[in-house]
Order: sequence, then C-alpha cells, then structure tokens
Amino acid sequence: MKFDTPAKENPIDQGKIVGKPVDRIDGPLKVSGTAPYAYERHDVVANQAYGWVVGSAIAKGSIVSIDLAAAKAAPGVIAVVTAETAGKLKKAKRNTAPLLGGPEIRHYHQAIALVVAESFEQARAAANLVRVDYAKEKGSFDLAAVKDGAPMASEVNGEAAASKVGDFAGAFAAAPVQHDATYTTAHESHSMMEPHATIAAWEGDRLTLWTSNQMIAWNVADMAETLGIPKENVRVMSPYIGGGFGGKLFLRADALLAALGARAAKRPVKVTLPRAMMPNNTTHRSATIQRIRIGTARDGKITAIGHEVWSGDQPGGGPEAAAMQTRALYAGDHRLTSHRLAVLDLPEANAMRAPGEAPGLAALEIAIDETAEKVGMDPIEFRILNDTQVVPDKPAPPASADAPPKKEGEAKPPEHPPFSQRQLVRCLRDGAERFGWEKRKAKPGQTREGNWLIGYGVAAAFRNSLLMPSAARVRLDDKGVVTVETDMTDIGTGSYTIIAQTAAEMLGVPLEKVVVKLGDSSFPVSCGSGGQWGGNNSTSGVYAACVKLRELIAKKAGFDGDDLEFADGEVRQGGKSVALAKAAGEEGLVAEDGIEYGDLDKKYQQSTFAAHFVEVAVDAFTGETRVRRMLAVCAAGRILNPKTARSQVIGAMTMGVGAALMEELAVDTRLGFFVNHDLAGYEVPVHADIPQQEVVFLDETDPISSPMKAKGVGELGICGVAAAVANAVYNATGVRVRDYPVKLDKLLEGLEEV
Repeated sequence: MKFDTPAKENPIDQGKIVGKPVDRIDGPLKVSGTAPYAYERHDVVANQAYGWVVGSAIAKGSIVSIDLAAAKAAPGVIAVVTAETAGKLKKAKRNTAPLLGGPEIRHYHQAIALVVAESFEQARAAANLVRVDYAKEKGSFDLAAVKDGAPMASEVNGEAAASKVGDFAGAFAAAPVQHDATYTTAHESHSMMEPHATIAAWEGDRLTLWTSNQMIAWNVADMAETLGIPKENVRVMSPYIGGGFGGKLFLRADALLAALGARAAKRPVKVTLPRAMMPNNTTHRSATIQRIRIGTARDGKITAIGHEVWSGDQPGGGPEAAAMQTRALYAGDHRLTSHRLAVLDLPEANAMRAPGEAPGLAALEIAIDETAEKVGMDPIEFRILNDTQVVPDKPAPPASADAPPKKEGEAKPPEHPPFSQRQLVRCLRDGAERFGWEKRKAKPGQTREGNWLIGYGVAAAFRNSLLMPSAARVRLDDKGVVTVETDMTDIGTGSYTIIAQTAAEMLGVPLEKVVVKLGDSSFPVSCGSGGQWGGNNSTSGVYAACVKLRELIAKKAGFDGDDLEFADGEVRQGGKSVALAKAAGEEGLVAEDGIEYGDLDKKYQQSTFAAHFVEVAVDAFTGETRVRRMLAVCAAGRILNPKTARSQVIGAMTMGVGAALMEELAVDTRLGFFVNHDLAGYEVPVHADIPQQEVVFLDETDPISSPMKAKGVGELGICGVAAAVANAVYNATGVRVRDYPVKLDKLLEGLEEV
C-alpha cells in the first residue's frame, strides 16, 4: 500500500479497540517467567554448549601472541575461536569496529576469543587460562583534549552536518541580550535489563540464531555480510527482548561469536555477555561538548541562535546529532548549527534512546532558561513567544512540475516546510496549569521546607517522527481466528498488543481472536523497533495487510463495494451478514502487504512535542537532590494504547532523571576504558527515586503521518527531561550546573556553609 496522500476516515477511526488502554497481551508470560528470552531457549535445539567471551585487556594496539594451550586442555572445553581460526570475516557496514579483534585491537573489551565448553562454569574457567601478549599503542580517550582538532562530520542522519541561515555572527553581535555558554554531557550506557545473548545452531550451511535484537532484517543482513554467506542462509528469531534502548539495533559480538563457536564446536552454542563487559564491548552514548549562543531583542524574540556540538567515536563512526532539533524547535532569522566528530579509541558510540535530541535538549533547554532569565521573562512565556509553525532551517520543497498555477490573490506558500501538527504551546500551557507553575518563584532559592530548597523546572521536548516501510502477513482461519505475522520486535514497548489491537479493529473481531507472532526473519520484513518509529510504522504495515484481507473476505462472501462493515466476527453489507469463519472456509485466507510512503514527509515536517515539568528538593547543606514529582504533556498523534504509551513515557522520564543526576560512564583516560562498567558503579534511578510521575496525552490525530494517524512517543519522554531537572535544581538553589550529571559535588560550592 502506497501512502502518498493524507489519510481519510478509515476503520481505525472507529476507536473500538485502537486507542483503548488495553493490558499487554504478553504481560502474563512475563510476570510468570514463561516468556521465552534468547538465552533461556532450552526448547529450540538440543545439546547446547556454552561460550564465554574473552575481551581485550588493552584499548589500542595489537596482539603479539595468544596462548590457548591451557584453555584447550581445561576440563569440558570443546573449542576455542580466535580471529586467526575463525576464517575470513568482513565488517558489516553498521558496525564501526570489528566484532572479533585480532591482531589489531580497536577498543578495550573488544572480543578476541570465545571459549566453548560443556558448562557455563567450565567455559568461564577456561577463558581465564587464555594468555595474551599485547603491544600497546597510545590512544585518544578524552574528548575535551582533542576537541579543538575535531573536523566537521561528513553528515548527520543523511543531512548536512552544518547549517547556516542568514548572518548569525552579525545578528548575535548586534543582539541587545546575549547568552553564550558551553555545556557537557557524559558518556552513558544503555544498561538494559537483559544482556546481549544468542543461541546459534548450524544445519549444513544454514545458520539459525535465537537472539536479543531490535532489528531482525538488519541482523540477518549484517550476519550474512560478516560471514560471507547468502542472506537466505540466515534465520534470526527474537520474539522477546528485555530492553534495548538502541543498544540492540545492530549485530553484536554475542551473536557473531555464538555462530563462530557453533561452527567450530559442530553443535549449538549459547553466548551471553556478562554485565561488566557490556559497556566496553557493545555501544554507548557519546559524551558531548556543546556551545550554545542565543541573541534576542529586548522583547525576548530570538534573532540569532547557534548550536555547535563536539562528540567522539571510533574511526569511521558517526557524531551525536545533538544540534539537529535546534534547526526546528525555535524561531529566529539568523541561525547556525554544526557537528564536529573527534576520533576516540573508546568503545563504539552509537544510538541510545533519542540519539541526538536527548543530549541536545539537555543543553539547549538550559540555555533557553538562562536566556529567558536575562530577558526577564518567565521561561514558559519565552518559549511560547519563540514558537514556530515552520522549520526555519529548511527551505520549502520545490513545487512539482504538474502543480496547478497559482491563482490571483492566492496565499503565497510558506518559505519553509510547515509542521503537519505542532501543539508545543498547548503542551506548555496545559502543563503549566496542571503542574501549578504559578507557585514557582522566579528568583531562585526562595522556597524552603526545613533544610530542603524547593525548585520547579520546565523544558520543551521535540523528536521527529520517522517513516519506514513495514510489512505483515495476516491469516484468517475457519474458526474466525486472525493470525498476524511480521518480523517486528517487542522490546518491552507493547508491540504485541498494539498490533493485535490494529488487526482486531480492522477485521471486527475481539482481541481474544487475534494471535500475533513477531521477531522471526521468516515473516515479512517490518520497520523493527527503534527511533520511535516502531509503533506507527509496524501497525501501518498490519493495516495495509488487513485492507487486502478485507478485500479477499468481501470477495469470498459475495460482497461488492466499499460500504462494508466488519464487526462482531462478521462482514456486513445492507441487511446481509456472513461470519468471517465461514468466509475463510477450511483453507482459510491469507493476505500480505506493507506500507510504503510517498513524499508527504518532504512537504511537511512530522514531529512530536512535549513539555516536561519537574519539582525537586535539594538539601541546602549537602546538595543531595530528590525529584519529588514529574509531569509530561505530550502531543504525538493518535495514541494507539494509552496504557502502554504511558509506560513508555514514564520509563523515558526515569532515564532522563538518570542522565540529569547520576548516569556517567567514567573514563580512565590513561588506559582508555569505562571504569564503572557494571550496575554497582553505573548508577541508574529506581522506583523509590521518583515518587510521582504523571503523563498526559493531547487528543491529536495526524493524517499526514500514516493511515494510523499516529506517530511515536517512546523517545519523546526522555527528550528535555534532564534540562527540566537541571532547571529545577537552579530554581531551588541558584546554582547553575552546565556539566551533566548534576551531582552534589558540583552544587556544594554554591550552597550555604554548614
């Protein structure tokens, strides 16, 4: 199905099932411990052996020699795999560094060997007997130290790494009110609950993987490319994933080494990465340095806005796209953004929940508050004053050659692409009223409860809505049961449920009559889970397949025309009705289709918006910060399931608090590794840290987006949260911290003496 004109009224608009707060249909499996996660698939293949990954003990250099004799002689050992014995391996384009190192070493804990044994304990013990002699080389591990020599990135998400509109330098210099400050964000770890894990089995030259991966088709393609085998010979299954946050978008060492280990051992092999290996072996969010300059007129209108970003990655990697939202979020005639990328010999930096916007808004939304204070305006009113309904950094797309000529007196088209929907102002207004913003004291440090200083903070949130093709197969059997098959994944987001809701709404059956099968590369290729694109695109693919199935059912039932009603397990027209089970017959009916998009995303900017509000209490003497309550007001198209969407947003809000107050991968800049590489040293928020979280969804549908008129919300919930927390801390204490995380040692100098 081609989607190239705005959606009209369709069966989804009935809202009988879609849009309802339905319990997750996979919930009982997860709370009972019977959901089949990758490492626990004891049922899928017999005689599984265990693999233990050996990681490099240096960050840069080469392996001079590797002694495997003791490991091979250890009890229970079946095989040992190294780069020397693995055969020729390629590096898939989505991997920045090779997943199996040797002799060259690209980063600390890069996998250099896999020991396969009869038991987990035997594999681990034998791995400790591997002896490696290294030749170390000097590496680059400190972003601040190499910042000045960092070149401009080649591109950012397919767009130019730098943008200029008007005369930024001149306008900023002439602005009556100026703000110029530098902000830093830390390296961060995904820290998902389920580690990277894979079971691999070969049958002849065909490989099957049971793994934990967000993007099935990407994983198939990258594994085939790495091993040099046809894609048709790789099958990947990932029906349940215990969190990913972008860390499982790509092929990682667990999957490749399980495949290599299984080939060497000539039997199935299972591999999981231990928690302490994940931050250095897999991917992380890069630290950033961000310079933001904002110039305004006396009345607060932005005349110049500049956002320059520095981040780092392995050679051949990409930048953290932290200035991209600044191209679209606020008005201003004179504009500048840039992304510079330094080469760092730290582990690979890549996508982590809301890549770009999460660290970018952490800085920008502090700068907006600081500028509002200089102007003497309330920070909400300052944001509203500088709202824009078009994208100021982009020129409007050229009119098509077959467009009708403009009539005399007809309004001139906008010079910049308009937003399909933009309700940021309403998010801010509604949120302010609901949160009790009027109680906030403009002057910091004025509200106190005993030793606790109380502060309110706000930040705008922005995240683009991305479109990706997505397909599905829908079956109807002679019992009236609808089965949906797509390689879409569920990373804890509720994909099973919203896909079931979509099929039920389209075919007029109760949810109990819908079976959803996900995460198998033998199913039609979906959009996969990531980038906040999963819910909208995957359900649109199911919608397309259901449209085709409706046509087959109507034809089989002897109906003609478009005035059909699918309800209560029947198809109806006029006074006639036929049960779906009867229409399917003994052989059943099968339809397969997908959603493909035209150029509406070129004509309109499709984005999601929110306003985040936070109340904190800061101990006046120790700097201890407590988040008391949080509110998110979101505008993100049709909300397919408010219950699962709320879970997504509160989870994202919690991650935002982590980024604001505690999350930081500490770098040993002498040896080049993340020191706190487990959950004992890398702190994340827990339930007790945030007693109250509220989420409000504005009533919105976006016909420009898709036939579902939805967008996405899972990453919007983290965007801006860190700044809202930091702004609240400033409002409580009067101490402005521009270096994340905002830990108490950064507050103490400006607080009262004991």
